[in-house]
Amino acid sequence: MDNVVLVGCGNMGFAMLKGWLDAGILKPDQVTVVEPTDTLRERAATLGVHAHANASRLEDDLSPRIILIAVKPQVMRDVLPAYERFAAGSTFVSVAAGVKVALFEEFLGEKTAIIRTIPNTPAAIGKGMIVTFRNSNVSDKDAEFVDTLLKTSGKVAAVDDEKLIDVATAVSGSGPAYVFHFIECLTEAAVVAGLERKTAELLAMQTVYGAGVLAASSEDTPTTLREQVTSPKGTTAAALDVLMGHDKLKRLMVRAVFKAHQRAIELGTY
Repeated sequence: MDNVVLVGCGNMGFAMLKGWLDAGILKPDQVTVVEPTDTLRERAATLGVHAHANASRLEDDLSPRIILIAVKPQVMRDVLPAYERFAAGSTFVSVAAGVKVALFEEFLGEKTAIIRTIPNTPAAIGKGMIVTFRNSNVSDKDAEFVDTLLKTSGKVAAVDDEKLIDVATAVSGSGPAYVFHFIECLTEAAVVAGLERKTAELLAMQTVYGAGVLAASSEDTPTTLREQVTSPKGTTAAALDVLMGHDKLKRLMVRAVFKAHQRAIELGTY
């Protein structure tokens, strides 16, 4: 039986746990949660999983196939030593931002199988983007199993160079905030143009939501979809002249992602 240990059951950890169980990938008795906060541990226990306050309660012969670490990056050094006893037979999965594979290897050993991931906030509702990197100790079979677990939270893509995790952080990790700000800006533009704010918010939010769903479900590229909406000398063309003229928006996004990428590199010190 494939046992999974989930270390940390806050919002992201709980959403993942619920996704695994709802999808039928795991049964409750296959999952053990380690969560020191009483209310969070009790919430996990309502799903029927085993729940403990700390790693010392885990049996030595538990033999978890996967140990998924969903704790804050700054406490990782305090958390990992308790799981060294499982390093030989388990694949460790991290969803903590900025924590490099090298830190896991430092505490668990260089032969430990480790997968580093960077999810984004929509993963909490099953609509996320999760980018993964695995070290050479992870088997293809275990990587596929981890992908199956992660896909309950959204789309999954793998990179073969750990440095690209920082790029993913700048694009999809931070990306929801860029979209939220676009909604804010489109709302303000609508208010300035004369709409009542509540209506402006609805128009902006639903437009972004609908366009995103269409782009994700269509066989056409975003470029083709944009062209389909843009009639020559029409209203959309007039607006795109402002956004696309001299590549203004593209240049701005390139600068924004560059800045986020550089900051991700600076912060990756755990």
